Amino acid sequence: MKITVIGGGSTYTPELVDGLARLGFPAQEIALVDPDADRLAVIAPLARRILARQGHPARVTATADPDAGIDGADAVLVQLRVGGQDARHIDETLPHECGCIGQETTGAGGLAKALRTVPVVLELAERVANRAPDAWIVDFANPVGIVTRALLDAGHKAVGLCNVAIGFQRTFADWLGVDHRRITLDHVGLNHLTWERAVYLDGVDVLPRLLAEHGQALAERLHLPLETVRRLGAVPSYYLRYYYAHNEVFAEQLGAPTRAEQVAAMERDLLGLYADQALDEKPALLEQRGGAYYSEAAVQLVHALTADTGEVRVANVRNNGTLPFLSDDAVIEVPARIGAHGADPLPVAPVEPLFAGLIAHVTAYEELALDAALPGGLDRVAKALLAHPLIGQIDPAERLAHRIVAANRSHLRWA
Repeated sequence: MKITVIGGGSTYTPELVDGLARLGFPAQEIALVDPDADRLAVIAPLARRILARQGHPARVTATADPDAGIDGADAVLVQLRVGGQDARHIDETLPHECGCIGQETTGAGGLAKALRTVPVVLELAERVANRAPDAWIVDFANPVGIVTRALLDAGHKAVGLCNVAIGFQRTFADWLGVDHRRITLDHVGLNHLTWERAVYLDGVDVLPRLLAEHGQALAERLHLPLETVRRLGAVPSYYLRYYYAHNEVFAEQLGAPTRAEQVAAMERDLLGLYADQALDEKPALLEQRGGAYYSEAAVQLVHALTADTGEVRVANVRNNGTLPFLSDDAVIEVPARIGAHGADPLPVAPVEPLFAGLIAHVTAYEELALDAALPGGLDRVAKALLAHPLIGQIDPAERLAHRIVAANRSHLRWA
């Protein structure tokens, strides 16, 4: 079996390779594809050393040629970042000029990232369709919901994946002192806009117990008041703080180093560590890079798709009536049954108005965001910004549209 990683020069890649080796995924080849030859020259040898340390027989290939990497693939994992951390820094600062938070997947920054990312991923997906037509595309590239919808709208075999659900599963299992496989979640919403409405331990909802025994620790992790979490009656994704505490987050961001600056410094340190020929395991510093349990979520999903296991995993999939207040072609993030046919969302209990309203609002924005990415245009960018609940006013939407297009012109096919 051949696994292709688009964006294989990412500092995340050793985490993924470690997961493939540690979980015994039956890959014969791991193909790393990246235009940055210098990064590949560091990442690929480390990947080989990690596999050798764990006794995994897969060979690692590295190439800047997408076609060569994609040929014969059984699964193609997309983890690219168009524009790198420099573009991310702009995403995280430019919205401040209009009184809005800066974040790479949410709000104006998230739209800018979608504008850059969607056309590139679709072009790569066409290569997959031509050179490995049976391969599944698993998208980690943010904003995952918008990118996954673009792939599905274009007719590609694709599933989107995020690590939020598996992170909560592991955290709750640790707090309860149980094996994580005994924990399942009532996880509902959109990518980076989800709530855990129940936490099942062997089929029994223990969310009330978690809130009673670990509520303060949970509130601190979410950076939200404990009373807010209790009022919700659900555990929100930490991305919901950008909605629930927008002004507080905005004030914190002003004058503080951006996450892009922090990650860029961390990546320089990681690449220095990776270059050490004696290193044959992922370093502890990688945990600070983010993406906890990313490799496990990826390996589980790819295994379910390629081995036709029918197991249930949280994924980004077509709505297809699951949330009746959304169109069938919307992309939602819920538990889904995964097999060779793809991912089928499981039925979910009716969604409370407090959550459903925001889900519907952001889904409308995502549809307009995709229209802004393809076919594009300044007016479409402004409409998408106007539709986003974190912006939603004419003047900032218009000003941000002009600034985003100007800042990203080199990455936009239509500008």
